[in-house]
Amino acid sequence: MDTMPQQNVICGVDTHADCHVAAVADSNGRVVAVETFDTTSLGIERLIDWLTARGNVIAAGVEGTSSYGKGLARALHLSGIPVREVIRPNRQTRRRHGKSDPADAIAAARAVLSGEASAIPKTGDGPIEAMRILQIARSSAIKARSQAANQIRDLICTGPDDLKDRLYRLGTKQLVDACTRLRITDRHNQTETTIRTTLRSLAKRHQSLTNEINNFTHQLETLTTTTAPTLTSLKGVGPDVAAKLLIAAGDNPQRLRNEAAFAALCGASPIDASSGKQRRHRLNRGGDRQANNALWTIAIVRMSSDPTTRHYVERRTKEGLTKGEIIRCLKRYIARETHHAIINDLTT
Repeated sequence: MDTMPQQNVICGVDTHADCHVAAVADSNGRVVAVETFDTTSLGIERLIDWLTARGNVIAAGVEGTSSYGKGLARALHLSGIPVREVIRPNRQTRRRHGKSDPADAIAAARAVLSGEASAIPKTGDGPIEAMRILQIARSSAIKARSQAANQIRDLICTGPDDLKDRLYRLGTKQLVDACTRLRITDRHNQTETTIRTTLRSLAKRHQSLTNEINNFTHQLETLTTTTAPTLTSLKGVGPDVAAKLLIAAGDNPQRLRNEAAFAALCGASPIDASSGKQRRHRLNRGGDRQANNALWTIAIVRMSSDPTTRHYVERRTKEGLTKGEIIRCLKRYIARETHHAIINDLTT
């Protein structure tokens, strides 16, 4: 006896920290089933088994593929199910129709079916994911070190006059070294003893964080140089800049259609704001702001040291462009150049 062919279905998932709500819709958008699963590895395995039992899964739309849905997106990808990134419904839609997890899951499935949700998420299973983790730890260490340095200066500013006269005008490195050598004697009262002890502790914390940052930077430099030699060879691209651009592209940069898509991802593409007879573009304030900062850093470095870029700046200045407008033009060119380098490094 011939078996009936399985129907094509679309899945939508509303992700959370403790549970995922999944919905299955047929090719016409009709809801087939809705179910809730735990976010454990067993729960994700049950979700995939439940999903594949409902039909031939064309694609799965997942909310939060870089946060709560990251593990699920990775598991679906390994199971051979195409994953699409779904943004949450806008506030006007939620005000009209209300908010619930099943409704969000159904909306995710229908967004994939309509083509509204077409972005392919990062796989997060290669060296670039390792860079992202190192970058998070390095950024937090830099922030903590800055806080420690500021606290040292604040305590010295409000502390005893002899400490302030001797230490306040020192540079950060000299100040930290001097604070680690502060001594406590019997002639110091309780307040002086406490401030000297605290300054010494903060200085040692600053030194420890500096060692952490140097270690993370060395690991990032090794990873970026090994993974993307073409990118890191470009002028103005150091380990931190390279890591930001690679993290934006992900371990599967082929998900980006072309260099224009990468520029839009980095917030370096102008946005059409035309209306009626008026034709104009406005500044793109969206996209990955860390990647946008990386493009800005490259532009600033080249404006100060690259003869070709300096000649371009002079020419555009004579044409009447402001410095900000020139930097935006440079960022768009740099986005094209870095995208080609990333594709060359990660797909060959």
